Amino acid sequence: MNGHAPEAPPAADRQVGEPIWTGGTTAVQVRSARPLHGVRLHLVDVSAGEGAARRAHAEPLAFTAALPLATPVLPAGPGQPPIIARRAWAQGMAAPAVAPGYGAVRMAFVHHTENPNGYAAGEVPAMLRAIYVFHRYVKGWHDIGYNFVVDLYGRIFEARAGGIDEPVAGAQAGGYNLVSTGVAVLGTFSSVPISRAARRALEALLAWKLSLHGVPAQGRVTVRVNPAGAFYSRFPANARVSLPRIAGHRDADTTECPGNVLYGELPAIRAEVRRLAPNPTRATLELATPTLAGVPATPEPAGESGTGNVPPGGLQALSGLLELLDGTPVADAPVLIQARAVSRKGEVVTERTIAEATTDSAGRWELLATPIGQAGRRRMWLRALCPGGPGFGAAVSVPLRVPANISLAAATADPPAQPAAAPAR
Repeated sequence: MNGHAPEAPPAADRQVGEPIWTGGTTAVQVRSARPLHGVRLHLVDVSAGEGAARRAHAEPLAFTAALPLATPVLPAGPGQPPIIARRAWAQGMAAPAVAPGYGAVRMAFVHHTENPNGYAAGEVPAMLRAIYVFHRYVKGWHDIGYNFVVDLYGRIFEARAGGIDEPVAGAQAGGYNLVSTGVAVLGTFSSVPISRAARRALEALLAWKLSLHGVPAQGRVTVRVNPAGAFYSRFPANARVSLPRIAGHRDADTTECPGNVLYGELPAIRAEVRRLAPNPTRATLELATPTLAGVPATPEPAGESGTGNVPPGGLQALSGLLELLDGTPVADAPVLIQARAVSRKGEVVTERTIAEATTDSAGRWELLATPIGQAGRRRMWLRALCPGGPGFGAAVSVPLRVPANISLAAATADPPAQPAAAPAR
């Protein structure tokens, strides 16, 4: 199976198969129909020496009520489902190698992990740690590849570090990681369906996550195959590919994932996600010439991976639009301009609000972005967040990279509602 990978081709002299969860197995035998050379079998113990079966009974994750939940909680779409925080399964033993990368969520991929399906609730943390170890140390990736994992009991787990509300670039769909989020269902679904609890959780998660980023559940989106990960793709580097907004991994990469049965369930899953979130809120953020005195804006939008750079000089304005997916403007709504701060290589991510705006009758807002002192090389990532309100859900914009020496103020003659932001530190 191919395609679960970051945006980089594998080493030419290494081919690595998929992991197999063995639970409490005490003996392993490897067979081949022909002679093999240089084969290694990686055995991973994530039970701290206790044995998988014994460890499963002692795991706190066997008792769902005691699990820590990830934050923040943002009421997008039908509402945010409970998402179990990464620390609940990582337990201090699964640190990322580097800080996360960020892109933009324009679609979602559905995966299966190809583990046996008959696992106990208490085995799940060890299974997630085993996937992490395989991805991190055998594959050589920076972290576990998936953004989220759903188990057969309907529990949703935060997987790759970097923030559940952020467009974290995973290593789950080579060639497409910078434009997608990836959800894996724990188990193998080539010949059996996922559980009803897992199905409901998957639909709820997709409805929330896609709505938060202003993405519809149905229809298609055209994305570019990233050359760095094109090795895994069914399509050539830089090709413009039309994919379902909720896609199976096999739609894009050379793999059978997420299994024939789960793949066959995707049309019904899309329809249910559409029912749960029929009209998401969409937020935009761009740097433009101010629209004061009727001067039209000339935006400099971020690229599809959210990495637009902003020129440091001259009078600029941050502006954006808040609307429902059907084009209805959201008026008189609060918009928070937030700067991202990442620590512990993505295990701790905070968003600091540095300015606020309110949308006008057309759903638009604008803040002057005035340089403070000399422009340096430092940059900061900003996003626009609408926390939601009556008749509309929460939404976040694609992140925008700007100089760290700007001050933001309302683009009117009235004094700003709060002090202008100091340079990010």
